[in-house]
Amino acid sequence: MSWDVVLFDLDGTLTDSGLGVANGVSFALKELGFPVPDSDELRKYLGPPLWTSFVDFAGMTQEETVEAVKAYRTYYNETGAFENAVYDGVPEMLSALNNAGKRLAVATSKVDYSALAILRHFNLDHHFEVIAGSDEHGELRGTKSLVIEHAVNELNLGGQSSIVMIGDREHDIHGATNHNLPAIGVTWGYAADGELDAAGASYVVHSVSELEQLLLS
Repeated sequence: MSWDVVLFDLDGTLTDSGLGVANGVSFALKELGFPVPDSDELRKYLGPPLWTSFVDFAGMTQEETVEAVKAYRTYYNETGAFENAVYDGVPEMLSALNNAGKRLAVATSKVDYSALAILRHFNLDHHFEVIAGSDEHGELRGTKSLVIEHAVNELNLGGQSSIVMIGDREHDIHGATNHNLPAIGVTWGYAADGELDAAGASYVVHSVSELEQLLLS
């Protein structure tokens, strides 16, 4: 199957951001007086939007969640964003897709300006026509489904295009399914065993080279 347009998640798909996200969540929990869970529990925060994670995993109220997200960003924007690394082979894969004429975009639950800063830091931003993320307060694009919709709208496709979503968590798969788009799950990110298959991923790949081959086939 060949797709004209490829949407990429960021955390756990293009970059290994786990340390920075976990440290940011720990900072926010401490600031609000919530207990900091062990590493296995913190792993649950890697991928889903923070607006739902603090409610689902820490039991916060909506008001507490607003303050937690602010605290998280205080840490993350200064430090956590750069406790991060690009997965091996990703720059080469993106160049190959560009050279093949694919239109690329990022669709991430991370707030949009933070996603742009990270991609610039790692010199990856030039590969993408659109970098779409959550809005500042999670009111307009607080779910992966809404982020995907925003990314597609910003691409201004204007015709028949085949689109695929790439991500490492069930939220990426469900977000794509909400728009009747196929989704490729990648296993080098933060999903639990079996999570991507259970979510209904169209394909599941285990290496960047395998992903590149599928996207160029």
